[in-house]
Amino acid sequence: MHELSVAAGIVAIAEQHARGRRVTRVEVEIGRLRQVVPAALRFGFDLTARGTVVDGAELALKEIPVRLQCHGCATESEAGAFPFGCATCGSLDVEVIDGEQLQVVALVLEDEPVAAGRG
Repeated sequence: MHELSVAAGIVAIAEQHARGRRVTRVEVEIGRLRQVVPAALRFGFDLTARGTVVDGAELALKEIPVRLQCHGCATESEAGAFPFGCATCGSLDVEVIDGEQLQVVALVLEDEPVAAGRG
């Protein structure tokens, strides 16, 4: 379950940028090629956030579809299933231009720092 290590990374990023303030929401973009199971990621996030300034934060996930650009006809299209091919000309000579990312894009923080001894 690689979602647990992904969740731990998300929590670490949020903690680092929160600088002691409570995190109430973490927004993450996940490309479909990352093959992350949202329910497993949410479970891992809740587990790894316990006792941190991220504890209790909402995890907002946005799934990014796979987008391709054809080298033959330059069409950009959304990919379906493997093998990836151009939706216009059918060529398999395509480049993935979106859908590989996994990134924290926004944090919602409380204004006041968390009191010492509270996570």
